[in-house]
Amino acid sequence: MTTLDRHYIDGVWTAGQSGQAFAIMNPATEAQIGTVTLGTAADVDRAVAAAKRAFESYSCSSKSERLGYLRALKQALEDRTADMGQAISQEMGAPITLARNAQAGCGPRHADAFIAALEAHEEEYMLPNGDIIRKEPIGVCGLITPWNWPINQIAQKVMPALAAGATCVLKPSEHTPLSAAIFAECVHEAGLPAGVFNLVFGDGAGVGSAMSRHPDVAMMSFTGSTRAGAMVSRDSAESVKRVALELGGKSANLVFADADLETCVPASVQRCFLNTGQGCNAPTRMLVERSCYDAVLDLARKTAETQVVDDPAKEGGHIGPLFDKMRFDRVQSMIQLGIDEGARLLAGGPGRPEGLEKGWFVKPTIFADVNNDMRIAREEIFGPVLSIIPFDSEEDAVRTANDSDYGLAAYLQTGSAERARRVAAQLRAGVVAINGQGAAYGSPFGGFKQSGNGREGGAFGLEEYLEVKVMPSIDAMAEAGRFTAA
Repeated sequence: MTTLDRHYIDGVWTAGQSGQAFAIMNPATEAQIGTVTLGTAADVDRAVAAAKRAFESYSCSSKSERLGYLRALKQALEDRTADMGQAISQEMGAPITLARNAQAGCGPRHADAFIAALEAHEEEYMLPNGDIIRKEPIGVCGLITPWNWPINQIAQKVMPALAAGATCVLKPSEHTPLSAAIFAECVHEAGLPAGVFNLVFGDGAGVGSAMSRHPDVAMMSFTGSTRAGAMVSRDSAESVKRVALELGGKSANLVFADADLETCVPASVQRCFLNTGQGCNAPTRMLVERSCYDAVLDLARKTAETQVVDDPAKEGGHIGPLFDKMRFDRVQSMIQLGIDEGARLLAGGPGRPEGLEKGWFVKPTIFADVNNDMRIAREEIFGPVLSIIPFDSEEDAVRTANDSDYGLAAYLQTGSAERARRVAAQLRAGVVAINGQGAAYGSPFGGFKQSGNGREGGAFGLEEYLEVKVMPSIDAMAEAGRFTAA
């Protein structure tokens, strides 16, 4: 049983001012594996004060110094890959192979991307009109991250803040504190000055809200549900701080008849089921050209029926349980809703898979003959549930894809390069993957509409943590005799 009863503030692990114990659960066994003590507004005050003090000197650090810290953090994360993967698998149910290779493995890969972005970054440059632009760190940043890809989101927020010369206070999900604690240990090992990075465990109502409302926090970066993102924005409004949001999605996957169906359909279904469907950019709406609709349904059904669901402690390409009982109940209710709405159940359905009576396991489920007005086509289910919708024309496909409150990602399968260019340009989404190829590390990630604002990753992610200052060229003024001191 692991006990996390301290926060990382001003370079040391320190007990909180008060706070209640919160159970850390294993979703595969439904057993408690530890406790974390939730922080309070008083703990946030201490962390923000430490970050504010550290900002005075860290904001003046050189690019080479910050690159050194990022490289050291990358090495520390690589050294702890096995530990990190084990923690993620136990606390949120990701199969150990996925938890180690993709979940934990993304930390060093994001570090590489931010190192490259910082190396290329111009901190000061001249505009064509002769004025000088300076890019300066924004200040103390409050960072709130979710449970479903814990290190991916922590890395996408902490690393650009450190690269920019900003300081930060991180509130990871209270459900996945084990991996966050390891990340903090890696930051400490990287040798960053005390107060530059702080971690306060807690929930949204307590720690998250206190961070958002804090007058000394210059920026909030949040990843989570659209509902919670709106609350962060409201709490932040009084102090007019910058807010970056990466929120929900209901991503469309457009499958045209000229695509390589034997390859793209199974891959698309597997992508929907990845991480047990718990991804904001999962392709959960498959829009299929009617002339190949029956063939796609057959391929999709076979893929779902062969999708293995098993213990996350085992190595392999199977999927694990949902994250907790609340998520399990939500997914079960949405599956039943799809049936009640009249969609055709192609695979899966209510209940647990055979032989898995303990843990929050669900059947990989596909609905056919869905229309875009059904709730299963409009609401983010956050489980391994795919809705398949037929379309008759390219215009119909684009219109249906864009008919959503969300706009985080879109997917496109076609054999025509011209169609790929034409359709991708019309999709109202922040990221478009084409024939299985998505964005690489270092590219911007974020969405349109209620999927949020701002971008994470690489140079675009770095810019989120910078302020822009304009001033005249002092060199040009000096040459023109505008300074009179000897």
